[in-house]
Amino acid sequence: MIGVELFAGAGGMATGAVMAGIDVKLAIESDSCAAQTYLANHKNTTVVIDDIQNIKEYKFERNGDQVILFGGPPCQGYSYSNRKTRTAKNPKNWLFKEFIRSIMLVDPDWIVIENVPGLKKMDNGFFLKAICDDLRNLEYTPNVKILNAIDFGVPQKRERIFIVASKHGIAFDFPIGEFVNKPITVSEALFDLPFLQNGSMKPKLKYRTKAVSEYAKSLRGNKKIVTQNYVTKNSDVIVNRYSHINQGNNWRDIPVELMENYKDHTRCHSSIYRRLSENEPAVIIANYRKSMLIHPTEDRGLSVREAARLQSFPDHYNFIGSLDQKQQQVGNAVPPLLAKAIFKKIIEYSE
Repeated sequence: MIGVELFAGAGGMATGAVMAGIDVKLAIESDSCAAQTYLANHKNTTVVIDDIQNIKEYKFERNGDQVILFGGPPCQGYSYSNRKTRTAKNPKNWLFKEFIRSIMLVDPDWIVIENVPGLKKMDNGFFLKAICDDLRNLEYTPNVKILNAIDFGVPQKRERIFIVASKHGIAFDFPIGEFVNKPITVSEALFDLPFLQNGSMKPKLKYRTKAVSEYAKSLRGNKKIVTQNYVTKNSDVIVNRYSHINQGNNWRDIPVELMENYKDHTRCHSSIYRRLSENEPAVIIANYRKSMLIHPTEDRGLSVREAARLQSFPDHYNFIGSLDQKQQQVGNAVPPLLAKAIFKKIIEYSE
């Protein structure tokens, strides 16, 4: 099966597609750093760096294979955490129309659209209904479900909504995760990685130990060196705040006198200054730098590699750009193991 990806980002969905056995021929991404990351890790894919609105034709060899068109239109407007733009007036919320236009150009056998769960309720379901209506008008059969990444072996509580549509009238039965009620924990994901300091910028280090779990072993592969051990440099004031927070807790553990620079610290979001629990999956890491997500046992933020581990990226996957850009690419990505489960099920229907 051949894959074409829109709004490709750094390649989380494509990584899952390749894991499932899909040959991703073409990807469209407007952000140059994310596109460079994609190309560096998917060397057999042609990556077009351009705004999707400028794309008038998709050229790739089909060779008689079925084609799957997949991607996630920008989701800032749908996100529960983005209250200011969660309306129909946000132009980014209409980029799904470009996805629909691309369907008409590509004429794929399958379509996979992913987004944040807020899409389901935004404007009383207007956008979700509009997408599904457009797919039906193109004679596709849309199927919708919210899946949680922890059920599919990702050590992170992260829900995504998926719209899977078949051109051949197939009512798609979404996969059931193998890790329901037995999730991978933070310690299983991270505790073979090296000890780091606040502000670490070590491009290469040795692993701390042998792989501590099957999960870590699967992502390490044959690698002997850990790359991209990059951690945001926080001020002494922030590191001092970190030291007061117990695993699983947040800013509420910080003494009041250390929060005096906040106009009203009692209004902080629950995700701010959250220390991960080593014996549980991670909370969502979408904006892990800005929310100051804390390592479970060290008084610092997460490294790029640690965040990638919590997203289920293999350790050979490297991100390109400034530290902020690397962190954003990791946080914005669809967890590859979650994507893999979707694509694997589609392939089963096509065999």
